[in-house]
Amino acid sequence: MNGASREALAAARERLDALTDNTSVDAAKLADELAAVTALLDREVSLRRVLTDPAQPGEAKAELVTRVLGSQIGGEALDLVSGMVRSRWSASRDLVDGLEELADTADLTAAQRAGKLDEVEDELFRFGRIVADNKGLRAALTDRAGSPAAKSQLIRKLLDGKADPVTERLIARLVSAPRGRGLEAGLESLSKLAAERRNRMVAVVVSAVPLSDTQKERLSALLTRVYGRGMHLNLDVDPAVIGGIEVRVGDEVINGSVAERLEDAARRMAG
Repeated sequence: MNGASREALAAARERLDALTDNTSVDAAKLADELAAVTALLDREVSLRRVLTDPAQPGEAKAELVTRVLGSQIGGEALDLVSGMVRSRWSASRDLVDGLEELADTADLTAAQRAGKLDEVEDELFRFGRIVADNKGLRAALTDRAGSPAAKSQLIRKLLDGKADPVTERLIARLVSAPRGRGLEAGLESLSKLAAERRNRMVAVVVSAVPLSDTQKERLSALLTRVYGRGMHLNLDVDPAVIGGIEVRVGDEVINGSVAERLEDAARRMAG
């Protein structure tokens, strides 16, 4: 997002945080309502453009939101959306992207309140690994000809009773309305958003064998010191990593595996 949209989204995040700090607010219901508004504005391009038209007064756009959505969503969601359309957005699609993020954040807030945020983070990561290893499942979930309802039903069938309800809702929304995102990229974005709920970063750690609790604690503490923020570890095992570990934080890869060192030695010898 460009400058104006970044500022508008930052303000919307603050309003959402202030709202969900009140435990009487049903965060899961708020997430569903924001997701419904996201879907509506994703479909209705003309409405989206009117609501982000910089030539229109903010109050007029807020009044339009009330007329269109007032009877369909609760007061908290209506206040959030009204506040967002009063802001200036660099592109009309940025408003929809922002609403989608707020919906996901509200669901993650529900998980955090229930003490299940870590569990949801881990489930999102594990589901991504399952999809990566199952080409048939990935094809079914990303088939453009497949109906959103069928994809959502498949997710419910796969995850019902096996994952937290928040995990199930987040993934079902992603596969039924990807909005141009790849499945893997969408899951990674959700994982990062979950980590940000605790002001943490996500490190994807691949090792030849499972790490012990002591090793995990030491690695987490080391990465926290290096990056200056709390670190959540998403752990994976790959026998191809002959020894040591491979760590990815965002776009940065820290590779200490024996396999990588052997490859480096072979490249130097070849040179």
